Amino acid sequence: MPLNIVEKIIQSHLVYGQPKAGVPVGLKVDEVYTQDATGTMAWLQFEAIGIDTVNVPVAVSYVDHNMIQSGYMNPDDHAFLQSAARRFGAYFSRPGNGICHQVNLERFAAPGKIALGTDSHTPTNGGTGMLAIGVGGLDAAVVMGGAPFELNMPAVTLIRLSGQLRRPYVTAMDVILEILKRLTVKGGVGRIFEYGGEGAASLDVTERATITNMGAELGATTSIFPSDKRTLEFLKAQGRESDWIELKADDGAQYAQVIDIDLSTVEPMAARPHSPDNVVTVRELAGMKVDQVCIGGCTNSSYQSMRAVASILKGKTVAEGVNLLINPGSRQVYEMIARDGSLIAMLAAGARLLETSCGPCIGMGGAPGSGQVSVRTFNRNFEGRSGTKDAKVFLASPITCAVAALTGEFSDVFKSALNIPAVEGPEEYPVCNNMIIPPEAGNVRTTQIVKGPNIKDVPVKAPLSDEINAEVLIVLGNNITTDDIMPAGSKVLPFRSNIPAISEFVFSNIDAGFVKRAQDAAGGIIIGGENYGQGSSREHAALAPMYLGVQAVIARSFARIHRSNLINFGILPLVFEDGSVAAKLKVGDRLVIKGIREAVKIGQSCTVENATKGFTFTCVSDLNDRERDLILVGGLLPFTKAKTS
Repeated sequence: MPLNIVEKIIQSHLVYGQPKAGVPVGLKVDEVYTQDATGTMAWLQFEAIGIDTVNVPVAVSYVDHNMIQSGYMNPDDHAFLQSAARRFGAYFSRPGNGICHQVNLERFAAPGKIALGTDSHTPTNGGTGMLAIGVGGLDAAVVMGGAPFELNMPAVTLIRLSGQLRRPYVTAMDVILEILKRLTVKGGVGRIFEYGGEGAASLDVTERATITNMGAELGATTSIFPSDKRTLEFLKAQGRESDWIELKADDGAQYAQVIDIDLSTVEPMAARPHSPDNVVTVRELAGMKVDQVCIGGCTNSSYQSMRAVASILKGKTVAEGVNLLINPGSRQVYEMIARDGSLIAMLAAGARLLETSCGPCIGMGGAPGSGQVSVRTFNRNFEGRSGTKDAKVFLASPITCAVAALTGEFSDVFKSALNIPAVEGPEEYPVCNNMIIPPEAGNVRTTQIVKGPNIKDVPVKAPLSDEINAEVLIVLGNNITTDDIMPAGSKVLPFRSNIPAISEFVFSNIDAGFVKRAQDAAGGIIIGGENYGQGSSREHAALAPMYLGVQAVIARSFARIHRSNLINFGILPLVFEDGSVAAKLKVGDRLVIKGIREAVKIGQSCTVENATKGFTFTCVSDLNDRERDLILVGGLLPFTKAKTS
């Protein structure tokens, strides 16, 4: 039977299950990587499980998010991560080495393998033909302990590319923005996007990685490109030719859906506030004043992107009133632009060069001014994510951003008189691994794990009770993000390893009274709309509500990673059988669900009584066998500890 690329990788890693859409499968994993905003909790959870060493071929701990050291908390987390990596047998990428996705693409990603990362943009690695999936930290910890990774097999959509981009004006960023315009942030839920067609061969690995990176904004499980000559060129230039295998779909391979895109018809695009799918052409925005420009991040920080931006800026000056910030994605890229003169061109033009970290993308510095327009090459523009609540954040390509920095406004690049050269990837990248500390051979069990005063133990939920009798704490609309639930930024992120402290910020950007209501009511129930929990993989958006006593979330539908995180921490995710019921529920309504343990064990539906208003409605749990077991015992951590004890 002919197989597509996804099916080939799944089949070669299958531990149990049938790779049919919607059916649970268990997969052997080749690599797990974490970053410091999610990794602190992941490694605390790994320690709590009680396993002596990681049991996957490669585990990597990156530091790239919490880089601002305005106090002791972030550096303490970094010291903890380095000591945990040494103790348990993981690579450690030191602060300053780069953003996890960019560095992983350079040093570890390989075609035909499966990687899990505790970041929703882990699919960046799909640019090399790797099946790379973002997960919560607890899922990563359990897999590092040697367990298979389980997910419901997604349907596979082929995005068939034809033609070629009108370079250098149109980039891979414009391609993924076009796809977001067509499919929306819900268009990839329950799906993997596999790219193919003759147009795919025209894109190099870094361009492919831009597209697979922002596939997360579609809600997709992951995205993947074939492994071909372009993949071989990249891996050879990185000194990793031995990692290459050819990987392509068989003739006659089947897909749940096929979407055709002619690359030659794509034009410069931009996502308007406050969603990555609120996309228009840059032509439609021409003349709009721009106050801030940010270039880099994990989406568009390759050498090719940086070199192109420098070529546009060379010999010119950033427009008066525009603040230009640039953060290259890795130390390798930084070194290359320093060697070839690009760095000097950027500095001379007036750019502010930041360190190789996530930076402004997660509100970790670089916040725009009040009400300002910021155009960024990043992947998300959720309201308030930049660190400024009323900022108007747009997403666009490095070319569009560089031109805007010079003109002070959105400009039609096709009408620009600027010289915009096409930049090819180098035949050889400068490879230096001295900022990646490898696992030590031999017995390192005596290594002391360093824990500063901000690092607290992982809270564990009690087993599911037979009755939920609780108040509605908040009623929300559609597309609530994990940024809405648990904000990012320099004020909140340092508390990632301190659940009692970070819990004080739950829903703080949209409902300042939520935490007090939850505390006064000793917990409760959250009501959501469609696609609840989209965006980041941050498990704190489930872990902190669990700490506050949230017992269930009832929504019209859930984003994949967040639903998994809710289950992992013992919070019951329920879906309205009739979505219109949500409009009848108000904060303070008391909801009663009786016989819930039996309902979880033997059925998929339960009756919910609104004791305040005197009516009932039905919800569906839609849990598979493993998920039922997790919910019943209080989540993945108590489940795993019971199995390993």
